Amino acid sequence: MAEHTSSSITIDAAPADVMGVISDFARYPEWTGEVKETEVLEKDGLGRALQVRLVLDAGAIKDDHVLAYTWTGDDTVSWTLVKSQMLRALDGSYTLKPVAGGERTEVTYRLTVDVKIPMLGMIKRKAEKVIIDRALAGLKKRVESGPKA
Repeated sequence: MAEHTSSSITIDAAPADVMGVISDFARYPEWTGEVKETEVLEKDGLGRALQVRLVLDAGAIKDDHVLAYTWTGDDTVSWTLVKSQMLRALDGSYTLKPVAGGERTEVTYRLTVDVKIPMLGMIKRKAEKVIIDRALAGLKKRVESGPKA
């Protein structure tokens, strides 16, 4: 089983507001930094994305990939790689947990990345940590200062 990297952050907003930002793929280029373009390819009966194409530009890593999403209740979304030019695997999840009576949310982001080019495990995990920390910081800033979903 591949190793994963995870980190958590607390956001001053209710879980529904946080998930609203997470599920709004069209706005990812506004707050994620590395995601330059998104396209929802398939939705479920509730209007949630099931497959999303993302164009990524993270400096040394540029990729056009498709992720399949699984929504578990209102507090967890996970994804797995469907196809990619540079990646062998990109599996992750956001799990939301209400804190402070539901006025705040603890967000845990787990990520496993496997690239097609050879890379030392230590370097890969450091890259995962950078991706996670940037994503969580961007999510926090977007939720706390941006428009509500």
